[in-house]
Amino acid sequence: MTSTASFTAPLHTIADVERDTGLSKDTLRVWERRYGFPNPVRDGQGERRYDDAQLHRLRTIRRLLDAGHRPGRVVSLGVEALADLDSNTQPLPQWIQTPDDVPMRSVPTQVQTHATSFPEASEWMALLRAQDAHALRLALTQSLLERGLARFVIDRVAPMNVLVGQAWADGQLAVFEEHLYTEILQVVLRHAMVQVGGGRPGASPRVLLTTLPGEPHGLGLLMAECFMVLEGCQTVPLGTQTPLSDIVRAAQTGAADIVALSCTANQNPREVRVAFAQLRERLPARVEIWAGGRCPAIQRASRVAHPGVGTAQPAFWPLSRLEEIAGAVARWRTRVLPV
Repeated sequence: MTSTASFTAPLHTIADVERDTGLSKDTLRVWERRYGFPNPVRDGQGERRYDDAQLHRLRTIRRLLDAGHRPGRVVSLGVEALADLDSNTQPLPQWIQTPDDVPMRSVPTQVQTHATSFPEASEWMALLRAQDAHALRLALTQSLLERGLARFVIDRVAPMNVLVGQAWADGQLAVFEEHLYTEILQVVLRHAMVQVGGGRPGASPRVLLTTLPGEPHGLGLLMAECFMVLEGCQTVPLGTQTPLSDIVRAAQTGAADIVALSCTANQNPREVRVAFAQLRERLPARVEIWAGGRCPAIQRASRVAHPGVGTAQPAFWPLSRLEEIAGAVARWRTRVLPV
């Protein structure tokens, strides 16, 4: 239960906490009822207010969720237990890597080392903190030209995302700075895809990219789109949080061959499973569903039979790494396109 108390120290509104941690207001309210945490005070208007200690604890919980832990296990833990679990957590396989989704402790050791060692890291972080958008965009573009799109995404974007995410989680970057980084990176990657001929009409497969309602993180989709474009796919990005009915309608009217979705560990696994089941039921049998991210619900692909397809096909195809996209595209072409 919440309590009413007088206070003088600066406290955070529920909107502040949502922006800082990425945990939705509805999620915070549900945890409050179900687990007894967070436990905000109420101001004179009856609005929830959270102190710094609760905000720090919620940041740790968010990191653990991103690493694959379930809310029922971690939300009610105390500070010391959370810190111990946080320091010993191993990651689930990753497909998308975004500032909000990839804190340093939730990536493999080899990626951590790479993320902290690439030469441009300190320079890029300094430009971000200085809000020098022009210089940072030029630096990213130069690195892209030197390495090519695929290596740029893997060798520079992914580890830089880790650094930005960790700096945000540790309170060293503000939310607006993380947003600035995301906006700059989007511009650079979109321009790169145009340069390599992304979205060519008539290319196969035609891939629709989006996230389920309640999943606001789209940078990972953009990184995946880069690899699809490099494989000659025609991509149709719908942004984030597309209602299921609109996903189905877009796939049908746009003659999509594949619907690609990403789901972070912050999403409720049961709700994700239900959404995927509904999509599979409502989409034409020929349309494949590809899924990436750290939500436990996508780590297992159940096999279901579809009329007219022949042998049972997976309800969806899970992709754990960006590098797997090339093989997935090749598999689709072998199965669908005439020899």
